[in-house]
Amino acid sequence: MALEIEDKFDVPADFAVPDLAAVRGSAEAVELVAEKLVAVYFDTADLRLAARGITLRRRRGGHDAGWHLKLPKAKGVRNEVTHPLTRSAKIVPRRLSDLVLALTRGEPLVPVAELETVRKVTSVRDADGRQLLEVADDNVKGTVFATAFGEDRHVERWREVEAELTGGDEALLKRVGKALRKAGAIPAGTQSKLARLLGDRILVPVLAEQEDGTAGAVVVGYLRSQVTALLAQDPRVRQVEEDAVHQMRVACRRLRSALRSFSDVVAETTGVQDELRWIAGVLGEVRDLEVIRDRFARTLDELEPRLIAGPVRARLGEDLERREGEALARATEAMKGERYFALLDRLDTMVAKPPLTPLAAKKADTTLAKVADRSWRRVAKKYDEARMIEDPEARETAMHDVRKAAKRARYTADALKPLLGDRASGLAGRAKAVQESLGLYLDGVVAQEVLLEETERAREAGEDTFTYGLLLGLERAAAERSRAVFPRVWDEVTSVAT
Repeated sequence: MALEIEDKFDVPADFAVPDLAAVRGSAEAVELVAEKLVAVYFDTADLRLAARGITLRRRRGGHDAGWHLKLPKAKGVRNEVTHPLTRSAKIVPRRLSDLVLALTRGEPLVPVAELETVRKVTSVRDADGRQLLEVADDNVKGTVFATAFGEDRHVERWREVEAELTGGDEALLKRVGKALRKAGAIPAGTQSKLARLLGDRILVPVLAEQEDGTAGAVVVGYLRSQVTALLAQDPRVRQVEEDAVHQMRVACRRLRSALRSFSDVVAETTGVQDELRWIAGVLGEVRDLEVIRDRFARTLDELEPRLIAGPVRARLGEDLERREGEALARATEAMKGERYFALLDRLDTMVAKPPLTPLAAKKADTTLAKVADRSWRRVAKKYDEARMIEDPEARETAMHDVRKAAKRARYTADALKPLLGDRASGLAGRAKAVQESLGLYLDGVVAQEVLLEETERAREAGEDTFTYGLLLGLERAAAERSRAVFPRVWDEVTSVAT
């Protein structure tokens, strides 16, 4: 993916690009040969991509001819995924169509509009001739295809200017923007030509509003932020980007935790919670293997070379990486299925028209503070119950429940930080300390299980298993240390709480 940093402006027909060589930070402004660009835009019939600020096009002409998918990232910055031109002008490459499956959900992508642009580019350069910024002066003819919307063919013409950084800094972009505004340009009403052309054909979802300061406003706002986070990570998971699986899994967990913690505010979400647990579990298989592979790699790097016998690095590296790849393939396959699409539909409906209870109309500070306190009391209760269990195996299961309760309390507190401030931050910190301390023990247990599996594979292959035994001992010792230290961690967090 490439990042675009740009500003767009609407200009009158007689607009003249000012002398950009006079802008501080530039040495010369070179007018390049004009070019004609023809771009066909694809979307679902109900314009789901456009409603989310996403554009998918096939462009001919210019230096960047090909397929372009632009995904929103932040204000003024977009992620762009490119693909070479294909023979077919009507079928979107699978690589790109897969990246928007979370929005299309199986609906076909069809041509909805065409933009013909005559572009004159001014290249802003430094004293060494290095290009810092491009200013594109575009005369545009936009056509809405009749077949896409069941209406007459619609044509519009306009002119706009776009300043895009190519090597300079954002300060230069601001100065160039100021020069363009002085010459008569005004900030564009829309950030894309397609949005301008399609206008009110783009149906942005209408979200039910809650009164400011109410419990419903706080909870629904948080739920919407996490649904947005989940959808933002979806294409990153499909692109196998760093940390994407983890971040998407966290969004699922935060959503599920919030729905459980705030069930007195948003009701009837048990089914959605179950499906969030399912997709988080699918992603969890990938994440767990990723974490355990990195864990073993670090441990092996710390061992003396003479203690590493046989192809242990290959087994704990390549073998686990292969298994991780297989798990990722299963995850992405699940993310192409109707079950996943149905979950996304339910999430959209839930945040657009949330099933609120009468408690949602109450003041947020008093109502939700009680939820935060209750979440911590639940952690303490789970720990008290675990300490009373004598059977080691049953007690270990109970301690796992303590960890899950702490994670839920942490997520609840995180959701309430804008409302409760330091009070929520303190609770989140205590819950995180409990979660991470118990997590170290759980990670050690999982590592031992994987080591036993890999040891058996190595033994069957006739390989030396000495190092596996050594690693197993190290993991067991680390897990026991983590378990032994937890009572002290608990005493520390509870003393802070009181």
